[in-house]
Amino acid sequence: MSVLVGKQAPRFAAKAVIDGNKIVEGFSLQEFLGKKNVVLFFYPADFTFVCPTEIIAFQEKLEEFKKRDTVVVGVSVDSEFSHWKWLQTPRNEGGIKGVTFPLVADPTLTISKNYDVLAGDFDYDEEGSIVFEGNPQAYRGLFLIDKQGVVRHQVVNDMPLGRSVAEVLRVVDALAFFLENGEVCPANWHKGDKGLAPTQEGISSYLAGK
Repeated sequence: MSVLVGKQAPRFAAKAVIDGNKIVEGFSLQEFLGKKNVVLFFYPADFTFVCPTEIIAFQEKLEEFKKRDTVVVGVSVDSEFSHWKWLQTPRNEGGIKGVTFPLVADPTLTISKNYDVLAGDFDYDEEGSIVFEGNPQAYRGLFLIDKQGVVRHQVVNDMPLGRSVAEVLRVVDALAFFLENGEVCPANWHKGDKGLAPTQEGISSYLAGK
């Protein structure tokens, strides 16, 4: 698994559904450069079981992300038409109606592969034909990309393991705290907690106060 932290996030331009009902061409994270942080998360497939719980959980906290100058973007290997249909389906029928943040279509698997969250890979069979080995879906990868387009945090869960949106917000807060104060965030730091000066005196003072 590639570690993208500290590197520029892989670029892409792809079809996506925005505002819950509009299919657009060439959606790109470049539009947020210099303006917003991006939480880019991958999920295995539309019309599944764990995925809607995560997507709706992100939607429920969308205003909290907006307050932090952060946009949320989802990606799966499904087509834009599948995304659109799922977004029009009521929640009591297995849909995610009411979700407004972008869902990006990755049917060619290119974006998932570039972020190294694809649960399989292409290979050649004995006849020399290209085949896909494994599951042509994305693991539950999540990347926090700062306003300069640099990945500052990443985590990848196996498909059965849903993520914590509260933890994503905590990491967004931690990045903001570091950028604003120059202090680092110790274990279990939450917004409102004290930071830690990145010096021996700083760690000594912090531990003495524990």
